[in-house]
Amino acid sequence: MTTPVKCEACDGRGWKIVTRRGQATARLLGLETSAPEDCLFCDGPLQMSEMYEWEVFHSIGGADRIGPCGTTSQQASSMDELRAALRRTSADVAAWGRIKRRAYRFGFVQDDRDCEVLFHARLDGAGQVRFERTGG
Repeated sequence: MTTPVKCEACDGRGWKIVTRRGQATARLLGLETSAPEDCLFCDGPLQMSEMYEWEVFHSIGGADRIGPCGTTSQQASSMDELRAALRRTSADVAAWGRIKRRAYRFGFVQDDRDCEVLFHARLDGAGQVRFERTGG
């Protein structure tokens, strides 16, 4: 394995690492120093993925309480899961739901700034789930 190298792009605040795939290939070829290097501090090639969270809330006595919830990698799957969960709630409980998109970035601590509410959902009188776009 190569020794860590201070990054020049961020004035030495970060350390460069050799990516695992690059390291393995470089070692096989005997060219460890030519493997791709990524700094853990710089923005550089930012790896980002997004997930869709769905949540059902039950309104009881004027307060909203969290009910079933989950996470999927597809927006359509999240909408299907929310629709099924809202239809399973009993008729005497006022229920509503929402779908949030959360961005996950490698090396960063998650907070609510990385989250955006996309849809609010409610059951109508006929038992159908109605989605209202709120963001995105």
